[in-house]
Amino acid sequence: MKKLLAVKVLAILAFAPALFAQFPFGPPPGPPKPAKAVAPIELTGYWVSIVTEDWRFRMIAAPKGDFAGVPLNPEGMKAANAWDPAKDEAAGNQCKAYGAAGLMRIPTRLHITWQDDNTLKVEADAGTQTRLLHFGPPQAPSGPPTLQGYSAARWLGPAGGIGYFGAAFDPTKGGSLEVNTSHLAPGYLRRNGVPYSDKTTVQEFFDVIKEPEADWIVVKTIVSDPTYLFRSMITSTHFRKQSDAAGWSPSACYGR
Repeated sequence: MKKLLAVKVLAILAFAPALFAQFPFGPPPGPPKPAKAVAPIELTGYWVSIVTEDWRFRMIAAPKGDFAGVPLNPEGMKAANAWDPAKDEAAGNQCKAYGAAGLMRIPTRLHITWQDDNTLKVEADAGTQTRLLHFGPPQAPSGPPTLQGYSAARWLGPAGGIGYFGAAFDPTKGGSLEVNTSHLAPGYLRRNGVPYSDKTTVQEFFDVIKEPEADWIVVKTIVSDPTYLFRSMITSTHFRKQSDAAGWSPSACYGR
């Protein structure tokens, strides 16, 4: 029996080099599946923001110079204290607080859909803004920086790591969406002129939490700006899923 087993092992070892020569890192993978087909969480639908923290900064425009909770460096404080809403309005810059670094903190409703199999579209009725989250190989953004910048997205699932909350509630189905945004035009973190620069990057993690009464999206946002912040600003924003488009009302930006 031992002799027969040894012969089989030798036969397998003799055949192994041919296998590795053909598939040095395993069998060749098939074509990558589109992001829509492999989504570990369901983000599409209508969602409404639930404001449970920072009410005085989110529901209204705080007074000029009130930037508590934002890690502004001296240059950032100087810029915040120089904010002139009338000047913004005259220049047509009422939407500076509605860029990707600040939009999710504004009370709004979201409508999330698939624009195509590898592009997730996030529409916000506040300021009538649209963000496009691009899956697949990163692309070099072209043209000048914009309010929403360029957002590169990828799924994080049980096999490839999870976000902040995804697997905590269902280890078999947990997953998150990670979004990294750059190529941003200067804007405001809050509607009272708290600034961020064109050097800003935004990292976000979208997690879905299912509870008996409703589904929730929790968005963890990390804003980094070497020009105006002495460290990253981290916030956590909550959206509750709606059954339909009730309350959806696209509106213009307002600066104060």
